[in-house]
Amino acid sequence: MEEKETKKVIGLMSGTSCDSIDAGLCEVNPDMSVKLVHGINYSYPEHIRAKLFSAFRGEISIKELCQLNFAVGKCFANAANVLIEEFGKPDLISSHGQTVYHYPYDEKLDNISLKSTLQIGESSIIAKDTGCMVVSNFRESDIALGGQGAPLVCFADEKWFKNSLVQNIGGISNVTVVSDDCETFGFDTGCGNIMIDYCVQKFFGGKYDKDGKIAASGNICESWLDCLLQDEYYFLEPPKTTGREYFSNKYIENILKTAPSEPKDIITTLTALTAKTIAQAYERFVYPQVHADTVIIGGGGAYNKTMMKFLRNYLPKRIELKTHEDYGISNNFKEVMAFALLGYCTYYGIPNNVPSCTGADKRTVLGKITY
Repeated sequence: MEEKETKKVIGLMSGTSCDSIDAGLCEVNPDMSVKLVHGINYSYPEHIRAKLFSAFRGEISIKELCQLNFAVGKCFANAANVLIEEFGKPDLISSHGQTVYHYPYDEKLDNISLKSTLQIGESSIIAKDTGCMVVSNFRESDIALGGQGAPLVCFADEKWFKNSLVQNIGGISNVTVVSDDCETFGFDTGCGNIMIDYCVQKFFGGKYDKDGKIAASGNICESWLDCLLQDEYYFLEPPKTTGREYFSNKYIENILKTAPSEPKDIITTLTALTAKTIAQAYERFVYPQVHADTVIIGGGGAYNKTMMKFLRNYLPKRIELKTHEDYGISNNFKEVMAFALLGYCTYYGIPNNVPSCTGADKRTVLGKITY
């Protein structure tokens, strides 16, 4: 096997919230440590972003999805080229792509599994537009081995942290449990910011609740919160993943039928829901197996002061609440750094899934390489 050396990798990621393409130039080292050299949030063009949300809702044709795959690839290439113009070409680009559908269920058709996932952002466009090798399509290999294709960031968490619950709060919330007590495991705890963002846009005309200010101005409607906490997803045993397909606009509109009349109370209660489902997920699935003293928060939720306050209230007092920044890892670009590491491993043929997190039959090398 080729001897491993430090590589410059541009990681590209667009998450469930689809707020921007996160692009980060990283130095990935043979010991699996990653240093972020520079990161940018590259905004999608307005009409491309609108088309993506139409795709999430299942409101576009096959023709439009075909076009969108190449258009998003061009956007990803443009984001990478901003970094390339300033820092020169990396050794490779590692692109997660934009998830438009994730179906981790074992439904069958003619006795053939329909478990599947679809990330768009055509890697050939990225490769040709940047002149770089591109690693992409990480989730499929895990699903081919019976896994759910997620969560994948657990691989990086296992390398970077010790004896902690590593909690990402993006559009969806997911935790990685790294402990000396057991094998690393992880799962999606439930909704992160998707429902909050939707309701901020619906009632306040904004993209998201900056710093949790709207949530801070309202009250928790405890009866509605209790009702929302009964959703069956929260009781499913891990491994489990979820996404927009489940917490859809239709789902949100349905729960709003029983919501409090005051819009700011809706935002406050949904913020509390994210925090409480995280705390309850730990009670149900983590504490019975693992002693935990530290929770490390990353993703957009780490900047939501009201959500962090609720989380502090719902978690046991013995638990210390930290953010990725306390460990020298950007809250904003942590996932970009993780996918830079995953791409590095693909390049060297190093297995980079964690079966105890995804449910796959065995470890495997994720990703496809485009020259």
